[in-house]
Amino acid sequence: MAFLDRFRRSSATKMRKPARDGFRTGSTRVRASDSVDQEHLQSWVGERHGVEGFVEPRTAVSDVTLLLVAHDGEWTRRRVPSVEWAHAFCNRHQVPSYDAAVVGVPQRMRDYNSRMKAQRKQQGL
Repeated sequence: MAFLDRFRRSSATKMRKPARDGFRTGSTRVRASDSVDQEHLQSWVGERHGVEGFVEPRTAVSDVTLLLVAHDGEWTRRRVPSVEWAHAFCNRHQVPSYDAAVVGVPQRMRDYNSRMKAQRKQQGL
C-alpha cells in the first residue's frame, strides 16, 4: 500500500446525499416546525411593537427560520414550515419581512445582545 493510497477515495467510499425531507443532515436530526413554534411567534408579535421579520433560508443544520426583531432589538427565532409561510405570517400581522440572506440582521439586534451580555456580566452570571 502506497502512502498516498490512504488519501484516495476508493470506489466503495461514497458521500451520502442529504435526505430530501429536510429532517436528516449527516448524523444530526433537524426538528421540523410545529404548532408550538407558530403559537410562540404569534404571541411574541402581539406583545411587542415595531417588529420586523427576517426570513432565514434553510441551511445544512437548520430548516427555514423566522427571526422577529422588536424596536428595541429584542428578538426571537423559530422554525417555520416554509419561506412562503414566513412572509405570509408577517403580512397577516402587518410586520415588514425581509430575506435575511440579502439584508442581514439589524444592528439594533446586535446592540441588544451586547447590552444583555454586559448586564449578565455585571450581575456576575
